[in-house]
Amino acid sequence: MHVVHVTDPDDPRLDDYRSLTDVALRRAHEPGAGLYMAESAKVIERALAAGHEPRSVLIQEKWLAQVGSLMEDRDVPAFVVPDDVAERVTGFAVHRGALAAMHRPRLPTVGEVVRDARLVLVLEDIADPTNVGAAFRAAAGLGADAVLVSPRCGDPLYRRSVRVSMGTVFQVPWTRIGEWQEDASELHAHGFHLAALALSDDAVPLDVYAAARPERVALVLGTEGDGLSARALDAADTIVTIPMAGGVDSLNVASAAAVALWAMTH
Repeated sequence: MHVVHVTDPDDPRLDDYRSLTDVALRRAHEPGAGLYMAESAKVIERALAAGHEPRSVLIQEKWLAQVGSLMEDRDVPAFVVPDDVAERVTGFAVHRGALAAMHRPRLPTVGEVVRDARLVLVLEDIADPTNVGAAFRAAAGLGADAVLVSPRCGDPLYRRSVRVSMGTVFQVPWTRIGEWQEDASELHAHGFHLAALALSDDAVPLDVYAAARPERVALVLGTEGDGLSARALDAADTIVTIPMAGGVDSLNVASAAAVALWAMTH
């Protein structure tokens, strides 16, 4: 890592870090440029441990030694900037130590991801990156072997998703699926039973389903507002519901993922 001191917020070398609060811009820029943002020393460390390669680092002087120890053998620039420059460039107060622009790894195929899996979490069209990150953290902490995300699901490598997941998006194997008809058939071909979490009069309570769970299960969860699509429900082998009390009919999608995964593994 070689240190480069930058004091001009308009310096083009900082363009990878510019306007990080603009979700639409980052969605357009990061996948197209093959980059994502890792925020904080812990997240950068986990990204490096997963084999991901950095392109550069944006850092304040006080964090240089800590992050430098992670990057010391890598030939990448570390742009050291004052606090006000970091905030003007990114659009927010950078207080987690550092940001690293990381090269995105190749996404594996669905078959590669699920080949040895027994419990898979499928996220359909979940828009909020906080929920995506929290679902990944639940997957890592509660024993899911892999995560599959739909084409319109939020980016697991978006900065907020990575941050909320505490870097577990690098720990759990994942990839994007295509259309339901094709990928449901592939999951069935690998021996998975598709359990869709949804409200339905004929839904099986989660505890009942978990007590006699099939050997290979794909838990399918839908978007925050509308839930699962008709295509996902049609592809499911069983509709499963979490029994609720207190007049509440459902949980936040990330909370539902955690509850369902715990039930499947206990």
